[in-house]
Amino acid sequence: MNVRLTKFLLGLGAPLLALALAFGITSLVLIAAGDPVGEVWSTLISWPEQRNQVNIINNAMVLFFSALAVSIGFRMNLFNIGVDGQYRVAVFAAAVVAGEAWLPGYLNTALAIVAAMVAGALWAGFAGLLKATRGVSEVIATIMLNFIATSLVAFLLAKLAVREQGSNIIGTKLIPEGSRIGGFSIGDAPAQVYGFIVFSVLAGLAYWFVLNKTRFGFDLRATGASSTAAVASGVSVKRMTILTMMASGAIAGLVGLPILFGSAYNYGSTFQSGLGFAGIAIALLGRNHPVGIALGALLFAYLDEQSNPLQILVGVSPDIVAITQGVIVLTVVVSYEIVRRYGVKLEQRRVAAELEAMRTTSKQTEEVAR
Repeated sequence: MNVRLTKFLLGLGAPLLALALAFGITSLVLIAAGDPVGEVWSTLISWPEQRNQVNIINNAMVLFFSALAVSIGFRMNLFNIGVDGQYRVAVFAAAVVAGEAWLPGYLNTALAIVAAMVAGALWAGFAGLLKATRGVSEVIATIMLNFIATSLVAFLLAKLAVREQGSNIIGTKLIPEGSRIGGFSIGDAPAQVYGFIVFSVLAGLAYWFVLNKTRFGFDLRATGASSTAAVASGVSVKRMTILTMMASGAIAGLVGLPILFGSAYNYGSTFQSGLGFAGIAIALLGRNHPVGIALGALLFAYLDEQSNPLQILVGVSPDIVAITQGVIVLTVVVSYEIVRRYGVKLEQRRVAAELEAMRTTSKQTEEVAR
């Protein structure tokens, strides 16, 4: 079989095996709990209504940015667990800048997006700097920075935000209508797909291009594969650690912007939270490839949306979806290891067959020469 085709099938087999295992394990959980397995899965895999389709795409967009940010660090063996804090700082900065409307129209939008990416990059850069100069684990640093970010944004919001009349809800100034990013409708759905979807496509293309077609991407991947070899070839591991964490933080800065510019139009005490952690599982499921990440984000968004009618129609807690997603994370690790070992065996067999063929050809050549 062609080597490239084999690699493609092995790459596709790992996530499919993970999903199959997750399906089986979740079914066992449902059986143990006495819940109707067939009705649960028929509800989950039923075709969503148009309004649900809009919600799935919008949620997947947010998850895609989160996973893309995580995957940048993964490619260099860095675990950026701080996407949740980075996007909070970033979306708050974007909301403040956009609300002030220092520039007209979409120039104001562009300025806010840049502000979000810079804020996210700087916040993640703290962890990168600690890792590069003091050897502090980026996992510990980013987790601690998440708590700091949550408290810092809450403090700044209380200082800078305005209070809605007759309500305890506070938020930044509303983004002017001319700076909002319009979306598009699906059929008769009341909500719209965020126009920020264009930026998600551009971010995916930029991610692929930078990592595979630029010197920075080569140095990043080389450092992740072997820091010793990277140093021998002239790459500064400390510099790459800081830059990679900042690049990851810059993408994390985009996580909350689809919601900010597409529906919320300001950052307040009711702004959607918890957008950063699902990206870890999706990045693993998508094998750090933008297409795989996009499919993983759609899957997670689909499961989240389809979980809503479970309690009403089937009488099953929607938490079963959280169980399924958690099982997917575990099975992904197992599946990748199984597929990796199988791939190694296939490679060993292929090399052995080629060596045997070379020996046979050599013997035949010697016999002819005699």
